[in-house]
Amino acid sequence: MKKFIYTFLLFTIILFSSKIISQQNSKSTFMKNNLNEKIATGFAKLALKCVQKEYPNKLDHVMNDLKEVLPPSVMHPAFYGCFDWHSSVHGHWMLVRILKKYPNIEISQAVRKALNENLTEDNIKTEVVYLNQENRKSFERTYGWAWLLKLQEELIGWDDADGKKWNQNLQSLVDALVQSYINFLPKQNYPIRTGVHPNTAFGIAFALDYARKAQYYKFENLLVERALTYYMNDKDYDPKWEPGGGRFLFARSYGS
Repeated sequence: MKKFIYTFLLFTIILFSSKIISQQNSKSTFMKNNLNEKIATGFAKLALKCVQKEYPNKLDHVMNDLKEVLPPSVMHPAFYGCFDWHSSVHGHWMLVRILKKYPNIEISQAVRKALNENLTEDNIKTEVVYLNQENRKSFERTYGWAWLLKLQEELIGWDDADGKKWNQNLQSLVDALVQSYINFLPKQNYPIRTGVHPNTAFGIAFALDYARKAQYYKFENLLVERALTYYMNDKDYDPKWEPGGGRFLFARSYGS
């Protein structure tokens, strides 16, 4: 599982670094030189090995009673693989991203099969039911939330029959997590700055990408307001506070 997570992070860095560079230089060849169909196939095969692999599994699960001692695939029929929920979500994102860029990739049918089996309407409804149960407000906050919105962002506007279906099926879970952001962020007085899963800037950045792609202006305005409130007055920030052996988040650059 560590191999999948580390390789996934490398894939993400390649993609987002190319986006940043291309924003700065329209003639950038970073993506062309660093990601090709052969490499993408390797990443896709890695994700396919885990998105339907239930164990080992690290649950983020508060049990309200004995009846909630359940297998991961029962509680999370869409995102039960890849060791934990958020890793499963970003594994699905990576498969969609690769399928969009390389639609004729040699394992395209296997990718579509896995996504069609996992991202069904019923499976997503079960995920929403879980999220709305008692003691679930902090579930995957905000790292997993952010990756689910990133997955949906990737599907918006994709002229693909399967992609349109996955987009439609995911929307109820997206709506639930957007509401979680709306409920939580105004209550959070200070940002979480550590470079691991709860990082506030990361959670806002991916959510902002989704809000702008979906043209969800009310949500976008909240995210911008919260970002300015948390970070606008930062100054003389000492970079010596940042290094840590367990931190994995990397800086992203956004245009104005």
